[in-house]
Amino acid sequence: MTDITPTTPAETMKAGLRRDLVAAMKRGDKAETSVLRLLVAALDNAEAVPATGSGAIPRPFGAGAAEARRRHLTDEDIRAIFKWEMDDRTAAAAEFARLGVEPRAAALTAEVETIKRYVGG
Repeated sequence: MTDITPTTPAETMKAGLRRDLVAAMKRGDKAETSVLRLLVAALDNAEAVPATGSGAIPRPFGAGAAEARRRHLTDEDIRAIFKWEMDDRTAAAAEFARLGVEPRAAALTAEVETIKRYVGG
């Protein structure tokens, strides 16, 4: 396997997340594994080039169709994505607690704590 040095903040973050993901999988920590996969996917999705209306040019499969340039996320972009994930879970945890579903509220709160490890500054 070729070792590729990350060159953007998102690549660096995803490399760290994937390293931690492997460790969580080896420990059998399903909750942490799930959160780390979600964070990698959130960054991948944020890097995707937005689809623009119906002006897309159809291309035959395999003819460079997947060669679109990805967005480059800044450290601030990454923090905003992770903050959104934390805020979403915090609100859901509060609602589950209000409804008396404490195990789910506690699980969401634990997810927030995991995400906090990756939010700098």
